[in-house]
Amino acid sequence: MYDYFLGGKDNFEIDREAADKVKVAVGEMMCHGIVWENRRFLQRAVRYLAENGIDQFIDLGTGLPTVGNVHEVAQRIVPRARVVYVDNDPIVLAHGRALLATNSTTTVITADVRDPEAILGHPDLRALIDFSRPVAVLAIALFHFVRDTEDPSGILRAFRDRLRPGSFLALSHLTTDGPPADEVAQVVDAYKGATSPIVFRPRARIEALFDGFELVEPGLTRPWKWHPGFGPQGPETEWLFAGVGEMPDGPPGAARR
Repeated sequence: MYDYFLGGKDNFEIDREAADKVKVAVGEMMCHGIVWENRRFLQRAVRYLAENGIDQFIDLGTGLPTVGNVHEVAQRIVPRARVVYVDNDPIVLAHGRALLATNSTTTVITADVRDPEAILGHPDLRALIDFSRPVAVLAIALFHFVRDTEDPSGILRAFRDRLRPGSFLALSHLTTDGPPADEVAQVVDAYKGATSPIVFRPRARIEALFDGFELVEPGLTRPWKWHPGFGPQGPETEWLFAGVGEMPDGPPGAARR
């Protein structure tokens, strides 16, 4: 569905049918706005991280490859940056491996974020990612597909426990704080038939997902407000919150601002 909203061709009839239900609920321009606002945040966040010395990235729930991927942004700044894309869809693996056939520092693995140990212990990830050095974990438009019963905080804790100080978490998430309640309900209904139903959360619960990290300025905010100078701007909506947090090295308040 995300690929369809971005104007891609790697989607199926059932994806398009569900996506059209969402478009009926919030309008075609709004669907376009949400996905591009989110995509632009990802690109700016990766640039920010690369310019702050991060050269290792784990992109959770990456989806099908599209324009401005993590490795393209990061390796423009740090040519030998290492990137591992993670998705539970084997189609992503096939497309990603073809795209990255000549890129020795980027790979794609098939795994589910609900099983973080399978990701962290995957041999292809371990071959590229050195956990003795800082790593950026990217969870962009992902955790609103993880239900409360699947313990989103516990999943992120598993990643955090493997990271060293100076590592980062970048996260964006759909929210109940802003969009009309009836439109949120229609989107939730449209996703009932999807592999992963969608969960909107209030701002406070999204911020709680950064437990163990200190949010860098400007904190948890609308994606289009996050460091607009670090890359292309996208549409401006009230449907998402986004932020980047750093694992502090030392007392509280030690993280980068």
